[in-house]
Amino acid sequence: MSDSSASYIHMVQHLIEKCLIFHMTKEECMEALSKHANIKPVITSTVWNELEKENKEFFESYTQSQNKDRMTEAETSAMIQKMISNHDHDHSKDYEEVGCSKDSDRE
Repeated sequence: MSDSSASYIHMVQHLIEKCLIFHMTKEECMEALSKHANIKPVITSTVWNELEKENKEFFESYTQSQNKDRMTEAETSAMIQKMISNHDHDHSKDYEEVGCSKDSDRE
């Protein structure tokens, strides 16, 4: 392997480690590196798999933590609805203060 290939793989590994700090899944990391660093998902996946082989205990623990901390789709939906509701409620006060209705402003 050439020095440039080794340094590229090392850079991908470093970026994957950053993804891990942000508690990203493998798929989220592949998507983020593809979008923001122009790294092909197959490269990220290959490097991730090698890291998993070299650090089995860490990744087992990481995966368990991911599964435990992940919200279900229903929980995520409920949280988003609550945020929207709170946002609308907070801004309805703003509309009342300036003397207009929330609905007429949205038309």
